[in-house]
Amino acid sequence: MSSELPLHACNAHCHVFGPRTVFPYADDASFVPPHDAPKEDLFALNDRLGLTRCVVVQSSCHGFDNRATADAVAARPHDYRGIALLPVDVSDAELQRLDAAGFRGVRFNFMGHLGQSAAVDAVLALARRLQALGWHLQLHGDPQRLLDMAPALQHCPVPVVIDHIGRVDAARGLDDPLFQALLCWLQQRHVWIKVSGMDRITRQGPPYLDAQPFAARLVAEFGDRVLWGNDWPHPNHAGPVPDEQQLVDLIATIAPTSAARQRLLVDNPQQLYRFTTP
Repeated sequence: MSSELPLHACNAHCHVFGPRTVFPYADDASFVPPHDAPKEDLFALNDRLGLTRCVVVQSSCHGFDNRATADAVAARPHDYRGIALLPVDVSDAELQRLDAAGFRGVRFNFMGHLGQSAAVDAVLALARRLQALGWHLQLHGDPQRLLDMAPALQHCPVPVVIDHIGRVDAARGLDDPLFQALLCWLQQRHVWIKVSGMDRITRQGPPYLDAQPFAARLVAEFGDRVLWGNDWPHPNHAGPVPDEQQLVDLIATIAPTSAARQRLLVDNPQQLYRFTTP
């Protein structure tokens, strides 16, 4: 099942790697990709798929050096935005510089393989400084770890965006207590979620029949706070690398109406990332 994408459709989650001769990987990187994934390859992919807007998420392979992401955004400043990786004690001047460069949020990883995580109290302290910029927090982590943080984030002053369907295990089904707890957390109006990552939570592989119901449920219940991305170039991917066209075609399965796709791909990214309307 596939359907034409709406005008200004956004790929709200992807990365760039290198090129390492220009943007070296961090000495303490939790992983180093086997191949560069430069901005030119990302632009060509998005253009071919009909994704005219894009959010480039800083990768842990580059650490806190956000130059590779900034370079990609600078090449298409009208239609691309960035999400940074930053220390919790980053200066206000650096936040303002990144804001002017098109960044709109800070990502924190709470997955064991991605290295040491920041303390939730420190993340909240940073969130209070992000509020004036109109930025948000983006959280990537094991579902139990994220849910353990939920009470502390109840009164977070900025939006909280959960990555990749909360990294739940699709094999456990929709009645999984962790997924049900995630649904409860999403009742809080400042919490958003990305329905990227069906390929990461699946146990069956493409076309991710076990994972599709999770994404569809989130789109149906929280249609004004869901986002989609293809996660290119799929770092640290355990299964077969997804087919990019198939991921786009599956949007019509998880968001079966034109109104749902408009919110998922255009309206919600417009609100969160502040794209400039033509």
